[in-house]
Parts: sequence; C-alpha cells; structure tokens
Amino acid sequence: MAKAVDKAYQTVRERIVRGVYPASSRITEQEVAAAAGVSRTPVREALRKLHAEGLLEFIPHQGAIVTEWTNEDRDDVFELRALLESYGAARAARRMTAEAIAELRQLAEDQYHETLSKREGYLERIGDLNSQFHRRIQECSGSSRLVGALSSLIEAQLMMKTFESYHDEDLIRSASHHLEIVRALEARDPDWAAALMRSHILGARGALRLL
Repeated sequence: MAKAVDKAYQTVRERIVRGVYPASSRITEQEVAAAAGVSRTPVREALRKLHAEGLLEFIPHQGAIVTEWTNEDRDDVFELRALLESYGAARAARRMTAEAIAELRQLAEDQYHETLSKREGYLERIGDLNSQFHRRIQECSGSSRLVGALSSLIEAQLMMKTFESYHDEDLIRSASHHLEIVRALEARDPDWAAALMRSHILGARGALRLL
C-alpha cells in the first residue's frame, strides 16, 4: 500500500512540476490511477498528502484542483527559502566533503553553460539543475528536517515557472551566483556561504518584481 501511495504521489507531483497539470486544473482519481498503474485507494491518500503540502486544493463538487500561485505566495516562498537555505548553507559549509564540492561545482558549471547555450529546452534543464544544486546543499547540511521542510519550497519555483519569466541577464547572474556559492562552501566559510545564499534567493525575487 505504501509503495502504491508513493507511486501515485510522485506521479502527480511530477506532473504538477512539469506543467502537465497546470494551475487551477482538475485532477481526477481515475486519471491518476491509470497514469500511476495503481488503484484509486492509494490515489486518495496521495492527493491528501499533496493537499497537506499546499499543492492541491479540495473544492466541493469539483474535487482536487492544482493550487494557483499568487504574487504574495511567490514572495512568501522566496522569503522562506532565504531564511532556511542560508541557514542550511552555513551548516553545509562546516560539513562539506571534497566529493560534494566537486558535485556542486559540476552542477553549477552545467547550469552556467546551459544558460549561455540557449538550446531548445534549456529553461527546463536550468530548472532541473537549479533544483539539484539547492537540494544537494541542504542534504550536505546534515539536517533531515531542513531537507524535508525545503523540499516543496525548492520545487515551488519550478511549479511557478519563474525561470521562464527571467531576462537573459537574470539567468546568467543566477548561474554565476551558484559558482560563487561553491567557492564559499569550498572555503568552509559558513558566514560567506549563508550571505551569498540569502542574497542569491532574494535577488531572484527582486528580479521578478521588476518584470
């Protein structure tokens, strides 16, 4: 049962993140059951879990509806991320291994090159690399509670499709920030890492406000 619930949960979550289920769209148990290859019982549990995370709303006589993000919601996500991720970056700076640094540097460099390339589908790849980068830093913080708290917040940026709204210079600046954050982590400097992370996230919010 638990595996079926997780399969249904991941199926719906992935489709929300990818925009297959856009904001305000209705999701039926039958549709999810068919897509995930499970019965409707675990689907109900998966939808309740997504509702608890704020990704779905239950509306009488309509069922499960994908949450629509307002500007206030967007600002809230960025502010929460700035608080939590700066703390996580400081913790990670004290615990970084050479292997983790190498992995983060590769993610940051890949994102930078994708940003410059502007090849077909590059915005989706940038979004994936960005999520991996931020998630990996929090994993290196050594706090499973922090990772859990940030999971939906980090992916919220993908769901809001903020990368599609940025100008080219904003995308390049964001990718450059990642490279600098790696340098701070490599220096094992928690204050530098925290300050860069906070500036990076609030800078992304500020860029959206100027659009």
